[in-house]
Amino acid sequence: MSARAVDFQSINVAGDPDGLAQLQALGVRTVPVVAKGNDYVMGLSLRDVGAFLGLDDQGADMLPPGELIQRLDWILSAAQRYLRQLPDDQMHAQLPGRPRSYRDLTYHLFQISRAFLGMASGEELTYEKLGESPGDELVTFADIADDGEKARQDLLAWWRDGGAERDFTVTVPTYYGPQPLHETLERTAWHTGQHVRQLMFILDGLNIAPDGPIGDRELSGLPLPEGVWDG
Repeated sequence: MSARAVDFQSINVAGDPDGLAQLQALGVRTVPVVAKGNDYVMGLSLRDVGAFLGLDDQGADMLPPGELIQRLDWILSAAQRYLRQLPDDQMHAQLPGRPRSYRDLTYHLFQISRAFLGMASGEELTYEKLGESPGDELVTFADIADDGEKARQDLLAWWRDGGAERDFTVTVPTYYGPQPLHETLERTAWHTGQHVRQLMFILDGLNIAPDGPIGDRELSGLPLPEGVWDG
C-alpha cells in the first residue's frame, strides 16, 4: 500500500488494546488484516488485498513454480548458515514489536515450507500448523538448522517426485480462504525470505557479518515488503 500511495493506518494489535478490540469486533483472530469500516480482507494474499482496494496494478507476475523452488532452496540454505552463526544465549531474545523469541522465529521459518508440503498433499493450511512451537529436543540454533535441513530436503524431494508436474492453477484450502497453489508457493518463498532478511538484521545487530548474505539473486521478483520489520 505504501508503494502504491494508499493512505492507511498501521495498527500493531500486540501492543494496542484498542486495535485488538477492533480486530475482535470484525470477528477475526489472526493478522494481517486490511479493513475499511466493517469490511475486511485477510492480508496474507497480496492480490486479494489489491482487489479489495480496487488497485489496477496488482504487482508483477508470479515467478514460475520451478524458479520459486530454486529461490526457496537458496533462502533455506542461507537460513541454516545464519543460524549456525547465532550465539545460543540469544535463543530467548525477543523480536522488536512482537512477543516472539529468536528460537520461535527460526523454527517458524522452516515450518512455512513444512506447512506448504502438507497443503500440497491435501491438508488444509491452518494457522496452528504455521504457529507450531519447536520441540524440547531443539535446544541450540544448530539443532534448529539441522531440523531445517530436513525440511529443505523434503521440499526438494517433493519437487523431484511429482511436484514439478502439479497443476499449480488448482485451489487449495487455507485458513484465509481458497488460494491457487501457485500463489501459496509464492507466499511460502517470500514469507520465508522476509524472515531470513530479519535474521541478517539480527546478526548485524550482534556485529556478526552474515555468512553469504542473500540479495537480488534470491529475492528479486518476490513481493517482499520494503522494510525488514513492521513500521
